[in-house]
Amino acid sequence: MRPEIKILLILINVFTIASAVLFALKKIQPVSFLIFSFLWFMLMLVIWRLLPSSIYKRSLTFKDHFAMHFEGEGIMLETAKGSKGWEWNKFSYFIESPYFFHLYFDARSFFLVPKDAFKDITDLQAVREMLRERIGKKKLTS
Repeated sequence: MRPEIKILLILINVFTIASAVLFALKKIQPVSFLIFSFLWFMLMLVIWRLLPSSIYKRSLTFKDHFAMHFEGEGIMLETAKGSKGWEWNKFSYFIESPYFFHLYFDARSFFLVPKDAFKDITDLQAVREMLRERIGKKKLTS
């Protein structure tokens, strides 16, 4: 969703398509195309797998067990060390993706709430409706 990430991915893919076209037109050698393809693959691997994995493994936050409660007054996050609550008006918007709810405080601060943490589809639907009523979805523009 970040504009700089979108631009980076678009530029990388445009460069990939351009190199494939140049290779097909025999403007670049096969070794050059092979090296570029390998570098493109490694960059994608680092961005999508290695970087997130290294962050999650180092951070104690991602090793803790959480419980999140959606209530009338707001959202309560509990761990073994304590709890913290936020009123609904502290969130500016939310975005729903296939596997997560992204609850945004501002453009750079957010919670990821995994959908598979809900007991059943009824709980998921209830939280989705509560988020729509209390926070509001962000309108996505392309």
